[in-house]
Amino acid sequence: MSIKVIIADDHTLVREGIKSLLKDVEGIEVIAETGDGEETLLKTSTFKPDILILDISMPKVSGIRFCEKIKEISPETKIIILSMHFSKEYVREAFKYGAKGYILKDSSFTELEFAIKSVYEGNMYISPKISQILVEDYLDLLENPLEILTERQKEILKLIAEGYSIKEIANRLNLSVKTVETHKSQIMDKLGIYDIPGLVKYAIKHGLIDI
Repeated sequence: MSIKVIIADDHTLVREGIKSLLKDVEGIEVIAETGDGEETLLKTSTFKPDILILDISMPKVSGIRFCEKIKEISPETKIIILSMHFSKEYVREAFKYGAKGYILKDSSFTELEFAIKSVYEGNMYISPKISQILVEDYLDLLENPLEILTERQKEILKLIAEGYSIKEIANRLNLSVKTVETHKSQIMDKLGIYDIPGLVKYAIKHGLIDI
């Protein structure tokens, strides 16, 4: 039984190149290709591929969270991101929203073939260059756990820990209450802490505020 693949990329040469290379690989069948987000949703919903090779920089694609839409319409489809972006934030978000593989566009065809088969078998795959970045990121976090937060989020966490209300923080930073609430939710998600006393304790432990 072949691994059914859809290739989603807005560059025709990229799609045709991958399709041409995969056609000679035993056990892999390219069943469709798409050039924009709407077409990708339609064909994924119609064909329910085993693997979707996805460039999330296509037209009519709303960023990395596009993966969520794919999972909603075809939960069994496994997504491999094919991208030229390899920042740690970008990669982290891709896996957060449902990707199972992340491969760079300058990778070899052999690596792409391996990634498809590995992800199909239930594993996760990350290009070696990205793996190095993530390891360095992890080591940085061990030394300074606050690095997982943006500068704005650190600022808001500090004010929360100092006892300011959301409204007071919004006024102090010239932000809307809704924006501060969003930052607060993101801080909690990133730290895995979902109560104010826990945030205060974390801020004290990591030197964000003095006691």
